[in-house]
Amino acid sequence: MKLIVGLGNPGRKYRDTRHNVGFAVLDELARRQDAVFESAPAEALMARARRLGAEGSLLLKPLTFMNLSGFAVSEVARYFRVALADILVVADDVSLPLGRMRARARGSDGGHKGYRSIIEQFGTPEFARLRVGVGRGDPRRDLADYVLAGFGPEERASAGEAIGRAADAAEVFVSDGIEAVMNRFNGEIEKESGARHPD
Repeated sequence: MKLIVGLGNPGRKYRDTRHNVGFAVLDELARRQDAVFESAPAEALMARARRLGAEGSLLLKPLTFMNLSGFAVSEVARYFRVALADILVVADDVSLPLGRMRARARGSDGGHKGYRSIIEQFGTPEFARLRVGVGRGDPRRDLADYVLAGFGPEERASAGEAIGRAADAAEVFVSDGIEAVMNRFNGEIEKESGARHPD
């Protein structure tokens, strides 16, 4: 069984923000699967995507706020005995242009507090992740304000396309693994901007 995690912050005020791209990808996967989010055996919402993969998949949205995401992810993984190799974590990335994606089989947190929390709880960075670019915006603007704001009118079409492609990538992860996702969706690697994520 695969566990697909989308990172974000709970609550209506954060719903359509850049920092909640992970939640948006999970919502798209649930829509495709006719899956419904319900309470999980952790502080999270979970949906069972029974047609996604031979054994079905779990879709998880932690409700712990971004910088404590690891508690819900590790608890659900232990409860359902999901191996690290079967986990994909989807989150926003300010160091990638809007719509660009980067998949990795493992790696550092890259300044993202959600990934940092998951690494701390598992005690290892050995899990797959899919970063969805939201851009950096005006470098004079506070980064926390930027990621906690919604997409502008000129960005919404690109953001919607990226969310759909990220959902496609998650489906490929379930069927063919992270290497297939990397080969198909990474494209040209963009130079890191050095921007760091807020909480």
